[in-house]
Amino acid sequence: MTKSQIFEKLKTLVPYFLVGLALIIAFRVSGSLYVIGDFVQAVWAILSPFFYGFLIAYIINIPVGFFQKLYSQSTNSFILKKQRGFALLTTFLIILGILAAASAFVFPAIISSIGELQENWGTYMEGINAAIANINALELFENDVVEIATGAVMGWLSDFQFENLQQIVGTITGVGTTVFGAFVALIASIYILLDKDRIKALANKLLRVFTPHDFWQGAVAAGKRLNGYFRQYIRTQTVDGLILGTAATIALYFIGSPFFLILGIMLGVVNYIPIFGSLVGTTVAVIVVMITQEFTTGLIAAAVLFVIQQLDANVLQPRLMGDSFSFSPLLVIISITVGSALAGILGMIMAIPMAAILKDVFDEIVDFYDRRKSVKQRREGEI
Repeated sequence: MTKSQIFEKLKTLVPYFLVGLALIIAFRVSGSLYVIGDFVQAVWAILSPFFYGFLIAYIINIPVGFFQKLYSQSTNSFILKKQRGFALLTTFLIILGILAAASAFVFPAIISSIGELQENWGTYMEGINAAIANINALELFENDVVEIATGAVMGWLSDFQFENLQQIVGTITGVGTTVFGAFVALIASIYILLDKDRIKALANKLLRVFTPHDFWQGAVAAGKRLNGYFRQYIRTQTVDGLILGTAATIALYFIGSPFFLILGIMLGVVNYIPIFGSLVGTTVAVIVVMITQEFTTGLIAAAVLFVIQQLDANVLQPRLMGDSFSFSPLLVIISITVGSALAGILGMIMAIPMAAILKDVFDEIVDFYDRRKSVKQRREGEI
């Protein structure tokens, strides 16, 4: 056997060698996963305030950009030079004004509602028992609802371990760390907003230097598109949540719910999570009405909130969203489920914009191969 034949024979063994090497590396790494996990957790504990600071800055930058456009039309040279700072100052003053108004009107109403809940808890417990009796009378379940609930609670208690108590205590003692992290995130968001243009220029330069030209162009285009989708999603969901929450608050007020303000705010906030947020919020609101008032009033609340949701989903949201997020309900549910599994509530909120950009990329890839196939068929036809 010649040297060239030996060399060719060895070349055929290279893929098997690489596969074996990969298996060995995977085996070695799997034995050290806990070390990697601990390292990632330690790094995340340090960097998480800055990540949340970036997230806060990104959201606040939406109104900041609006005010910066207004200041850019000024004829005053000083305002033109400091338009970014003025826009940032205006936005934070508005946020502080909203917080001050909430402290003066909303928070006292919420505290009053909590006090009323505590004061009338015995009466509400009678309402709970009456609601359970009404549900049992419908014979929707094979067993009594009380037995089902009791079994669930006893099952949780039987599975309760001392480690769970340690986790609860750890969560309580970690409040100080959370407050400090929130303060760091807020300060970091201010500096990120002030240096936004520099940060964008640096990221663009690094991407251009260390990645191929085509990848850089594609990444920049996809980033701009994702930014547009996410900004539009935040704007439309905020406006939609305000309208939905206001409508629900008014409806619950006329129904006579003593907790109309809390429930209306909750329905507006959970609206950021598509489909599931509104569904869970409405369920909670109906249960609270049933407990604090009557079973019949709860059914009326359910019907009224259902009508409001349908008007919102079929009339208001399509007008606000336009064609950018025209997904099928199945794709929305899949996106939210995947986002929830990957990043919890934050993933559920980001699921729709991410799905929109992935859908665009997928459509472009399909169109590219479709055009290439059409050209190939045309050439074969000419031959």
